[in-house]
Amino acid sequence: MSVFSAKKKLVLITVVYWVLLLYMIAALVWWFIALQNQNALMANMRLAEINKDDPAYSQKIATIEDSKTRKTAQYIGEGATFFALIVLGAVFVFNAVRKQIRLSQQQQNFMMAITHELKTPIAVTKLNLETLQRRQLREDTQQKLIKNTLQETNRLNSLCNNILLASQLEAGLNTTSQQEINLSELVESAVKDYAMRFSDRKIVSNIDESIYIQGEEILIEMLVNNLIENALKYSAKTGVVTICLKENTDAVLLQVIDEGIGITEIDKKRIFDKFYRAGDENVRDTKGTGLGLYLCKKIVQGHHGTISVINNQPQGSIFTVSFNV
Repeated sequence: MSVFSAKKKLVLITVVYWVLLLYMIAALVWWFIALQNQNALMANMRLAEINKDDPAYSQKIATIEDSKTRKTAQYIGEGATFFALIVLGAVFVFNAVRKQIRLSQQQQNFMMAITHELKTPIAVTKLNLETLQRRQLREDTQQKLIKNTLQETNRLNSLCNNILLASQLEAGLNTTSQQEINLSELVESAVKDYAMRFSDRKIVSNIDESIYIQGEEILIEMLVNNLIENALKYSAKTGVVTICLKENTDAVLLQVIDEGIGITEIDKKRIFDKFYRAGDENVRDTKGTGLGLYLCKKIVQGHHGTISVINNQPQGSIFTVSFNV
């Protein structure tokens, strides 16, 4: 389902939904008016039957008017209750339908992205290996092809790890077997790895030594890798990516700062959602599946921390992860 067709479907459902809702409300109002008219008619008929010479005339008039007033209050109360139930049910159904359509659209985008993300490294790896097999190349050219192949293999491995971890998190994976981690060494190692893999990019680190936290080392490593990869992905090749790790009195702060395209205020509210990626999958140039930041949030939450994003100046984004000490 394309974004355009999904929007058309949502518009059609919205129109039908509001027509039916307005019809139900109109029917409720009509029945209230009909019952109120019947109430007034019955009261007038009872009033007409009273003999004006009856000594209890005034008392009977008051009794009939009181009955009429109580009936009106009853109709109003019942009508208001039904109206509230209709509105609450309508809001629930509408939100559920919108959420389902949005999820279906995101899953479709995910399938399109994952197909591309899987095929590209496989195709590049295959081409490089066939080139190495069939041709006699200079040593520097061979090393360049091997390096490129390893990068694509690492990319494919990272993608598979993200998909597997997302499935495990959905199945209720917990982080009860936490141990003490030297976060300084872990972050430093990740920075060196990306600096070697992306030698044409400028990656700067500002990491305090001997910072330890309790956690799952594999998950924390994936968190750091996803944040660095995200920063590189959405930054120009001339942009600087900065990784900072600090510890204060009550928290350990990990920041990944880029000078990229930035994130709109609307997208900031949803970038940690599963499968969410801004824009149209058909025309998007940036690689990705919409799982990286979702996994970051789940990992941080599993370690009782918080993750947030703000604008960098003059451009770019700052992702901040806070772990309680």
